[in-house]
Amino acid sequence: MIIKNQEDVTPVVVDAYKNIDDERLREVVISLIKHLHEFARDVHLTEEEFQAGTQLIAKMGQMSNATHNEVVLMSGSLGFSALVCLLNNGNNGQTETTANLLGPFWRLNSPRMENGGSIIRSATPGPALFVDCTVKDTKGNPIAGAEVDIWHSSPEGFYEQQDPKQADMNLRGKFTTDAKGHFGFRSVKPAGYQIPIDGPVGDLLRVAHRHNYRPAHLHFLILKEGFKTLISQIYTPDDEKLETDAQFGVTRALIGDYVRHDGPSPAGDPDEWFSLDQTFVMESGQSRLPKPPIQ
Repeated sequence: MIIKNQEDVTPVVVDAYKNIDDERLREVVISLIKHLHEFARDVHLTEEEFQAGTQLIAKMGQMSNATHNEVVLMSGSLGFSALVCLLNNGNNGQTETTANLLGPFWRLNSPRMENGGSIIRSATPGPALFVDCTVKDTKGNPIAGAEVDIWHSSPEGFYEQQDPKQADMNLRGKFTTDAKGHFGFRSVKPAGYQIPIDGPVGDLLRVAHRHNYRPAHLHFLILKEGFKTLISQIYTPDDEKLETDAQFGVTRALIGDYVRHDGPSPAGDPDEWFSLDQTFVMESGQSRLPKPPIQ
C-alpha cells in the first residue's frame, strides 16, 4: 500500500510486521507501533521535538557501559521499572508484593555467612542494625533452604565498589534460611544516596524540579528452586525522601519496621541501635538469577 496521508501510516506499518513468527514478539511489536504512533498524534510531535528525542535516546546509549546504564536509570525515573515489577509480581499485579527493583549494585559471589553473622568487613561507623527475616510461600508455609543475597549502602550513602575506604564485599553476604524459613544478620543502618545526574536523567529531573535521591534501603535477592526469584528492597520509614523517591521504588509493603533502641545492643554496641523484623513471600515460578549490573 502506498501511503497517501498520516492516517495511512499506522495500518501500513502494522501490516508490514504481522508476519513475525513468534506470537508474543509479534504482539509486543505491533502494540508498540500503535502506541508510539498514537503518542505522536496525541501531542502532535514536531520535527524539532522528534530530532531532540532521538538525540536523547542516542545519548543514553552512549553513556551506558559495564558500570552504568543510563537507559535503566531513565526507566526508573519515569516509573516504568516500578510498573513492570508490580505488573509481574503479587499475583500479576493483583495483590501487594515485597518484590522490587534490582538496582545497579548487585554483585555475584557474595561471601557465604552463618545465620546471625555480621556483614561488616571494614570499619563502617553508624548505628548497629540487627535483621531477622522469615521467608514463606503464598500459603504461609516457611521456605527452608532458600539462598538469600544481601547488600546495601553504608551510613554515608556509598556501596563498597564506590568507596575506597570500604573493604571488598563490605555490607554484603549470602545466607540460607533454616527449617523455619528464618535467616538473620548484623550490619549498620544504611543511608539514602544520589543517583547520577550528568546525563539525560539529570536533565529530566531538573526540568521537573525533582531531587535525585533514593531513600535508605536494604537489598534482598532470594533464590529457591520451584519459586520465582524474589528481588526486594526494604526501606527505612524515617527517611525524608521516602515519598519522593527519584526512582518511584517505594511501596507500602516495602516500608520496613526499623525499631530504634537505646542502650547497649545484643552485641554490646553502645548508644542507639536498630532492629528490623521482616517477612518475605515467594510465589511459585521459575528460579533464575538476573544478569549482574556491575561486571
